[in-house]
Amino acid sequence: MNVASSLFAQILFVVFALLTVVSAAVVVFSPRIIHSAFGLLFTFCGVAALYVFLYADFLAVTQLLIYVGGILILIIFGLLLTQRVMDSKYFEQSHQRIAAGVLGVVLAGVLFGVVLATPWTQAPRPDTPTTEIIGVSLLTQYLIPFEMASMLLLVALIGAVWLARTKRGHHE
Repeated sequence: MNVASSLFAQILFVVFALLTVVSAAVVVFSPRIIHSAFGLLFTFCGVAALYVFLYADFLAVTQLLIYVGGILILIIFGLLLTQRVMDSKYFEQSHQRIAAGVLGVVLAGVLFGVVLATPWTQAPRPDTPTTEIIGVSLLTQYLIPFEMASMLLLVALIGAVWLARTKRGHHE
C-alpha cells in the first residue's frame, strides 16, 4: 500500500467517524423525532462504513440490511403513519439535564483515557472474506446451535401469532 492510498484511507476514516459522531449527536439532541430518525440513518450507515475499515464485511452488510433496511425503515414508517407525535415540550421540562450532562462528560473523559492508555496495534488483513469464514463455521462446526436458534425463532414467531390472533366472537 503506497502513501497516497494510505492517506486517502485515513481521510475517509475520519470523514466516516465524524459522520457517525455528528449524526449520533443529531439523534440525541434533535427536538423533532423525525430528525432523530434520519440522524439515526446516517449513524447506522457510518457504523457500517467503519466496519468496512475493520475488514468486517459481514458485519457491515448485516448493519445495512438489518438496522438500515429493517429497523430504521420500520421506525420511519411508524412515525409517518402515527397521527400524534410526542410534543417537544416534554423534553424541555426535564430537571435532570445538568446531571445527565455531568455524567456524559465524566463517561467521555473515562472513555478518552481508556483510548489513550490502550496500546493499539494494527491487525493483519484477512486472506479470505469474513463472510466465507462465518458461513463455513455455521454450516460445519456450529450447525446444530444454528439450527436450534432457527427453531427457537420459529416457535417464538408462531407463539406471537397465536397470542396476537383475535378470538372468535370477541370482536370490538
